[in-house]
Amino acid sequence: KPDRHNEIEINYFPEGGITYLFQGAKVAIPEKSLAMFWGLVPHQIIEFTRAVPYYVFTIPLSQFLEWKLPSILVDKVLKGEIVIEYAHEQSGYDEFLFKTWLNDLSVKQENQATLLEINARLLRMAKKIQPSKPHERSPIHSSEISKVEQIAMYIAKNYSSSMKVSDIGNEVGLHPDYANSIFKKAFGITLNEYIVQERISHAQRMLISTDKSITDISFECGFNSIGRFNAAFRKINQCTPREFRSSFK
Repeated sequence: KPDRHNEIEINYFPEGGITYLFQGAKVAIPEKSLAMFWGLVPHQIIEFTRAVPYYVFTIPLSQFLEWKLPSILVDKVLKGEIVIEYAHEQSGYDEFLFKTWLNDLSVKQENQATLLEINARLLRMAKKIQPSKPHERSPIHSSEISKVEQIAMYIAKNYSSSMKVSDIGNEVGLHPDYANSIFKKAFGITLNEYIVQERISHAQRMLISTDKSITDISFECGFNSIGRFNAAFRKINQCTPREFRSSFK
């Protein structure tokens, strides 16, 4: 069935390939190839050459934007394209990297080294993208992205700041109630609920990968009181931030 999520998705196929239905077109990704796209664009697997496992990693949109990768790569992804690096002589190295990342994450060892390696791999991927001819490519404009996508991008960039639904509506040129309505239709939750989820996901990452105090983390992630942070964290994770951090030690 079609899938949709507000993260950057990376696929790697050691063997066998698949075909996605993506924005009304079939996109085939062959084996030993690396593919990346914005999961907010509905995507559906409709064919595969062999029933074999492949690697899937997702990166929070805000993390992807923080890396400030080359615009040629970022523009293509945010415009809803699948960026594919086809099989090359170093594809075996990619499989080694993905196995390493999978092992790090599966044993709860998410750390800065893993993020740096993923960042570096995407930089190498960006270098292989051929620039479009001047008449074929122009800088990304907000009009080329749907209102829901604009909202998701705005939240990803500003989740740590004080933010109201009215601020989001003003940013994308919609009445706050209508902005909330179309976002809930797409994501199944309200804007306020999504903002909280975005903040908590980053708090989780900081609890695991840094030694910052829980109070500092709560304010850096946009909460204006430690009480609200603890309540929101427990609601989503069924444990306190301290218990969450302890479980990863």
